[in-house]
Amino acid sequence: FSRLIFGTLYPAYYSYKAVKSKDIKEYVKWMMYWIIFALFTTAETFTDIFLCWFPFYYELKIAFVAWLLSPYTKGSSLLYRKFVHPTLSSKEKEIDDCLVQAKDRSYDALVHFGKRGLNVAATAAVMAASKGQGALSERLRSFSMQDLSTIRGDSSSTVPPSVTVRTSSKQSQPKTSRSASEGTGSSGR
Repeated sequence: FSRLIFGTLYPAYYSYKAVKSKDIKEYVKWMMYWIIFALFTTAETFTDIFLCWFPFYYELKIAFVAWLLSPYTKGSSLLYRKFVHPTLSSKEKEIDDCLVQAKDRSYDALVHFGKRGLNVAATAAVMAASKGQGALSERLRSFSMQDLSTIRGDSSSTVPPSVTVRTSSKQSQPKTSRSASEGTGSSGR
C-alpha cells in the first residue's frame, strides 16, 4: 500500500505539477524517476519470486523507492545518469530495430488471426445456414434475395418481408410460399 502511495501517486502528482508549470528541470527529474521506476517494477516482477522469503525484503523495496524520490539523495537521477542513460545510448539502435521487428510481427500476427477469425465466423454462418437451422436459415435466404434485387436495381422484383423465396436445384423458377400463393390463386409467377 505504501509503495502505491509513495512510489506511484506522489510522483504522479508532482509530475502533473511539473507539466502544468512547464518547469523543464522538474519535468526532466520526474521523467528520470519514471524510467527508473518502470525498470524497478519490471525487475521486481522476477525478483519477487526468488527473494520474497528474504527478511525485510518488502521494507527494503519501500526504502529503495524512498531513496529514488528523495531530493537529498537524488537516487533516480543518479541511477539514470550512471547506468540507464549510457546503456540505452549504446544499445539504442538495436533496441529500435527489435521494436520495429516486434511491431511488424505483431501486426502480421494480428492480420493473420483476424483473417482466420473472420473465416471461422463465415464458415460457421454458412454451415448453420446450409444445415437448415430454422429461423437463421430463413433469415439469411430472405436477406440474400433482397440484396440481389437491390443490386439489380429492379424495384418491381423486390420480395416482401413476409414472403420467403426459395430456389430449387431442379427448377430455375423461384417459388413463393404456399400462404402467398393461396391469396392469388396461382402456384408460381
